[in-house]
Amino acid sequence: MGKNLKGKECGKGIHQRKDGLYSARFVDRFGKRHEKYFQTLPEARNWIEDSKYADKHDDVFVPTDMTVDEWFNFWIENTVGDLAPNTLRNYRERYKHNIKPVMGKMLISNVKPMHCKKVLLDMDANYAGSTIRQTYIAMGTMFKAAKMNDVIAKHPMDGVRYSKPVRAKDDIKFFTREEQSKFLEAARKSHNYEQYALILETGLRTGELIGLTWDAIDFEHRMLTVNKALEFRHAQQFWRAGPPKTQQSYRTIPLTDRAYDIFKKLWDNRHERYESPALSETLEYVDRRTGMMAKLVMRDLVFINWRTGQPNKNSSYDTHLYKLCDKAGIKRVCMHALRHTYATRAIESGMPPKILQTLLGHASIKTTMDRYVHVTDESMNQAMIQFQQDAVY
Repeated sequence: MGKNLKGKECGKGIHQRKDGLYSARFVDRFGKRHEKYFQTLPEARNWIEDSKYADKHDDVFVPTDMTVDEWFNFWIENTVGDLAPNTLRNYRERYKHNIKPVMGKMLISNVKPMHCKKVLLDMDANYAGSTIRQTYIAMGTMFKAAKMNDVIAKHPMDGVRYSKPVRAKDDIKFFTREEQSKFLEAARKSHNYEQYALILETGLRTGELIGLTWDAIDFEHRMLTVNKALEFRHAQQFWRAGPPKTQQSYRTIPLTDRAYDIFKKLWDNRHERYESPALSETLEYVDRRTGMMAKLVMRDLVFINWRTGQPNKNSSYDTHLYKLCDKAGIKRVCMHALRHTYATRAIESGMPPKILQTLLGHASIKTTMDRYVHVTDESMNQAMIQFQQDAVY
């Protein structure tokens, strides 16, 4: 029986340290000892009882003396399975290349803010700000889960920040109105014209565009439902269906007249297109909203390549886009820049940012404002003209 600083009994496996914290010790059925510190005696007692119950009934018991490596492996396999595959891959890569070399072998209970800061400082010279941000998020999410599950008493990243800018404004690519007009003129006779024009009308992500099926389009009410995405995995050489990027990415978008006309034309001509035998495949994925299996019927895809009869790969769109930009005599951009352009035009037209957030499928209004909305020279000039007209002299 341990005692507190006043000499009173605390209970089996518990004693109070000189710094005032209560040390609780527990030996599991395999003979391994676990120890954790608490601010109050009831917390220590509850932890021991919960640990004994979990150990006895074969529940998931997370030892508190595990290393960061051990926690990461447990965390990535057991607690974040509902994240998008790309997010999980980013977490694994950032842990392997940046977090693990600094603290992988440390006990997770010994990790301090200085270790977390070192991970970020070691990246500063050789990594882009966006990659450092990914590492910051992966590390923070991992330790937050550890704290929530009582593996650690305090989040070791409290007060830790990264200083390198994620992205300079000049790095965010989008078309001006003049460039957009030149691009559409150059693309008008291409086989991908409808795809490019549609993103400029709806702000879809590339994977959402590729994964569009006819059941997502409500011609009667002129609405488009975004509930899945499709991408080609080059490493494994197969198509993978999946849910949209986040829970908030499930959304319904009203169709503009131009978007409606694009879909109507494609629908009327759908029987004339060449379809590869590969379109007979049906892909399954987990619906993030329900946790149930959902299906994507490849033959129901809205967009397929005119020559191969299969969907266009993500990378092939970018390659074709570069050629069209060269033809139009404008700067090269990738597919995501069309989404940036849609957002920029929306704000310039007076659309409230909160509505734009919903249409883009962002979880946070901050993402909409910081990453997709830009004040262009054109919009500033127009604002000053309006200011001058309304000015009082």
